[in-house]
Amino acid sequence: MARARGIWNSTPLRQSLAMAALFALASFASLAVTYVIVRDNAEASLRATLEQQMAGFAALPDTEDIVDFVRAQSRTASAEDRILSYVRPDGQIAGNAALVAPANGPTLMSIDRGNDHIDGDYLVLSRPLRGGQMTIALSAGPLQDIREAFLSVFLFSLVPTVLIVVGGGVLLAWRAVDRLTRIDTALDRLTSGDYAARVAPMPGRADDLSLIGARIDTMAQAQERHISALRQVSADIAHDLKTPIQRVSVLLTRLRDRPGLAPEAAALADQANAETDGIVCTFQALLQIAQIEGGSPKARFEPVDIADLARTFCEVYEPSAEDSGHALTCAIPDTPVRVRGDKTLLGQVLANLIENALRHTPRGAVISVNLDRRDRAVRLSVGDTGPGIPVDERENVLRRLYRLERSRTTPGNGLGLSLVAAIIEMHDGALQLLDNDPGLRVAITLPDITLPDITQPEFTQPGSSTG
Repeated sequence: MARARGIWNSTPLRQSLAMAALFALASFASLAVTYVIVRDNAEASLRATLEQQMAGFAALPDTEDIVDFVRAQSRTASAEDRILSYVRPDGQIAGNAALVAPANGPTLMSIDRGNDHIDGDYLVLSRPLRGGQMTIALSAGPLQDIREAFLSVFLFSLVPTVLIVVGGGVLLAWRAVDRLTRIDTALDRLTSGDYAARVAPMPGRADDLSLIGARIDTMAQAQERHISALRQVSADIAHDLKTPIQRVSVLLTRLRDRPGLAPEAAALADQANAETDGIVCTFQALLQIAQIEGGSPKARFEPVDIADLARTFCEVYEPSAEDSGHALTCAIPDTPVRVRGDKTLLGQVLANLIENALRHTPRGAVISVNLDRRDRAVRLSVGDTGPGIPVDERENVLRRLYRLERSRTTPGNGLGLSLVAAIIEMHDGALQLLDNDPGLRVAITLPDITLPDITQPEFTQPGSSTG
């Protein structure tokens, strides 16, 4: 269906249809004009013949000569080709048909003779002659033959030509759609962050699409080099700064433990040591994000029962929720729900989301962890009933080191959601920040690799605590 839609929307097919329509219109107009001219000429020739024959009868001297000539001509003339009818002054009729025709000139008409029907179209000329009425009718069959000939030309020449043009357009569109699909797929992958995506060489002779594909590949290669260099620089900076900062932390600890140190100095040393610990954590998170974006953890991917993992983290964080005055509820299937990935990283996703909810929501807020399967996908969500995140800020909070104004006084480095987003992207999943009415709900979708014979899971609530 998608391919058919692509063919219909393709430029080659649209152009072929337009050319076919233009050709058909021009050919039909030309054919129609030619038909009218040829038909008019043939009709004019028939009318001239009628006038000539009528002039021959008019040249006869009296009625009896006309009657004799009409009878002689009728014996050799077929009524299907020519009809002769002379009504004498006494009302008697001579000829091969009893025909009454208008006297106002040649007229195209159908005629019958008694019970012997003579069907067809005729050109008729009727005039008073020697006290009687002379009528000559010539078959309009030649005009019909002309119409049929032009109709045959239209059906067996123009129509097949149009069909061939349209068929050629469909074939060209089919090839073009295949090549455009390659380009579109590569662009989609590049847009989603897969900088290794390439259009790949296209079969056939080089054309504009091949040139576009080659230029996209060149751009992708340059972009991949730049991104790789940028990531490497970020990792190098984080790694190079992490070591001296750790040394500073060690020195501060030694200073704090020095005998006789004034209480004020000891307090400052503790504060500085806490700050350096936060910086080390920040650099550690940056290094981890760089590692994830580089794709190296994919080599460790294996089937992971995310339902069991979610239940474990709910049990781990339930005491913390009780101590902080929050309610933690979990709706997790009792049966296995499997995804392919890194168990440690997926656990870090759950830990970060639950800790963020605990840290940024007031006492009494409800934190919910839900997991289900739908449309061949695993859907994991962590929601809360806290203040939430404004819609215009949701894209920003996924940026590294970005923090909401109200969160600047709370512990953190602004890398939690960035790390979550990087991990989910590496697992070919999707992350959404949604309204929880009230509060925020972080929804994650991952590919489902659960065996098909596993039935739809029933949900259980390991427990809830309220403060």
